[in-house]
Amino acid sequence: MIKNPMDIMDKLKSIISQTELERTVKWGIDVYTYQGQNILGIAAFKSYVGIWFYNGVFLSDPAQVLVNAQEGKTKSQRQWRFQSIDEINPDLIISYIQEAINNAKNGLKPDIQKSRETEIPTILSEALSSDEEFNFCFEKLSDYKKKEYSTYIKEAKREATQLSRLEKIKPMIMQGIGLNDKYK
Repeated sequence: MIKNPMDIMDKLKSIISQTELERTVKWGIDVYTYQGQNILGIAAFKSYVGIWFYNGVFLSDPAQVLVNAQEGKTKSQRQWRFQSIDEINPDLIISYIQEAINNAKNGLKPDIQKSRETEIPTILSEALSSDEEFNFCFEKLSDYKKKEYSTYIKEAKREATQLSRLEKIKPMIMQGIGLNDKYK
């Protein structure tokens, strides 16, 4: 747990307000934009307050402060984490923000290639091969929905959890419903 996360947040917001970024609220957090383009977000977590740069992959990071929050998943975002107010260097933060704004002005955007291949986990593959009707219904799903279900099962670490997830999703697949359709 960090002490006084709101003090850290207030200090960071004060620094960000000195730039030309516009504050908005998206996804329940403060997001700062330049001409409608997301530049950075700021939020408090249990062990740190973070600024993440949406296209942080393009930042030069001379102070080596940026981290990729989810190696292998996050492509372009980079985070800067603060655990105390003493770690805040206003001039350095402004230089990073200014570089991010300049990158946006210059049109730098990541070329993110989405994987077209859906890797079907073994448990799902076995269930599909042993049940013709289930396989038929799965094949009728969009590539997005197939990937959604495959990921849902694959992310479970224990086989027992994978099996219980398979049982949960089977009726949904049979009905042609996507895993997260109710949120759309």
